[in-house]
Amino acid sequence: MALDVVTFGCRLNAYESELMRDRAGAAGLDDAILFNTCAVTGEAVRKARQAIRRARRDHPGRRIIVSGCAAQTEPETFAAMDEVDLVLGNREKLVAQSYERLPDFGFVGTEKVRVNDIFGVRETAPHMVAGFDGRARAFVQVQNGCDHRCTFCIIPYGRGNSRSVPVGAVIAQIRRLVDNGYREVVLTGVDITSWGGDLPGKPRLGQLVRSILKHVQDLDRLRLSSIDSIEADADLMRAIAEEARLMPHLHLSLQAGDDLVLKRMKRRHLRDDIIRFCKEARRLRPDIAFGADLIAGFPTETDAMFENTLSSVEECGLTFLHVFPFSPRAGTPAARMKPVPGEIVKARAEQLRQAGKRALARRLAGEVGARRSVLVEQPGFGRTEHWAPVTFTGGAAGDILSLRMASAGPNSLLGVTA
Repeated sequence: MALDVVTFGCRLNAYESELMRDRAGAAGLDDAILFNTCAVTGEAVRKARQAIRRARRDHPGRRIIVSGCAAQTEPETFAAMDEVDLVLGNREKLVAQSYERLPDFGFVGTEKVRVNDIFGVRETAPHMVAGFDGRARAFVQVQNGCDHRCTFCIIPYGRGNSRSVPVGAVIAQIRRLVDNGYREVVLTGVDITSWGGDLPGKPRLGQLVRSILKHVQDLDRLRLSSIDSIEADADLMRAIAEEARLMPHLHLSLQAGDDLVLKRMKRRHLRDDIIRFCKEARRLRPDIAFGADLIAGFPTETDAMFENTLSSVEECGLTFLHVFPFSPRAGTPAARMKPVPGEIVKARAEQLRQAGKRALARRLAGEVGARRSVLVEQPGFGRTEHWAPVTFTGGAAGDILSLRMASAGPNSLLGVTA
C-alpha cells in the first residue's frame, strides 16, 4: 500500500505536502494519492486537472484526494471530476480527522467536499515536521495568508488573512530539523515580510531572522522565500549586511516594472522603489543575487509599459526570473480589465524569459574562479549560496561542499574540489 503526494506551486505547498502525508498517515489512510494544488494561474489549475485524470487512468483502484489553493477557491471544479473521490480545503488538509471516516466513494449522495471558509481561520498553528521526503533542504512555515488584494491575485481567497507563527515555535521547529541533519532551512509563507503584524508587539521579519540565527547556532544556512521588498524592515537589511549564514539570494515579488501597471495591479511599490531596494541590498551585500516574479501582458499593458518591465531586469540586476503570462482569474478585478491579445502576451513572456536567460548566463560567467559552498540536492547537483546551479562529481544529498567554479555553461556551473 502507498500514500503518494503530488505537489503543485510554491514552497509553502511543498512544506504543507509533508504535513498532509503525516496527517493522512496518522489517520490510517493508505493506497491513496493526495494532490496539493496551486491556484496562482489558470494554467496551474489545468495542469492539476490533467495530472488527476492521468493518475486515475494509471491507478484505477486508488483513492484520489484533492486539496490546496485551487481546491479551496473552486472546490466545485474538482468535485465535478469523476476521477476525484474527496476535496479538502486548505485548513482541512492539515487535520488528521479529515482523512478519517472517509465516505464510501462512488456512491451517489456521499460527502465529496470538505471545504470551509478560509477567512474564519484566525491563527497559523506551529506544525512540526521531522523531515522532507527526497529533499536536501527543509522548509519552515512562518506565515500564511495575505491582507493585500492585488487585482490579479486569487491567493488570498485560497489562504485567508495574514497569520504568523510565533518566534518560539519557529525556532523549536528549526532546531528539530537541524537535529535531524538538515543544514539549510527556507522560511516560507504567502507573504513572509508581513510576518509579525498579528503578534503581540508587532515584530518584523528581520527580528525573526536575527533571533533564528542567534538561537540556532548549528544552522549552517538560512534562506528566505519570496519577499515583498517594500516591506523589508531595518533589522532585515542589517541581517543581509551582517549575517553570513543568511544566504545572499532574495526572490522578489515585483510583478512589473512600470508605474501605471503596478498601480493597476494595486501593488504597493513603484519602479523607483524596486531599483532603490536592489541598489541598497547590493551595497550592503555586494555579491547578493536577485530572483523575481514578473507578469507579462497584464491588461492595458502597452509596448512602452512592457519595455519598462523588460529594462528593469537589467536595472535591478535580476538573475533568476519566474515569468508568468497573464492569466485572468475569475473573481479578480484584473479579469474585468481590457485584455492584451494572447499572441502579444505570449511574445512578451518569451522576451522576458530570454532576458532572464541572458542575465543568468552573465551571472554564471562571473562566478568562474570563485570558491562557493554548494548544498548537494542530489549526487552531482547542488546550489551555491546565491542559488546558482552547479554540477560536479559525487556528493550525497544534504552535504555542503566547498567547490571552485571551474567553468560556466548557459544554465549551470561546473564545480571542482581543487
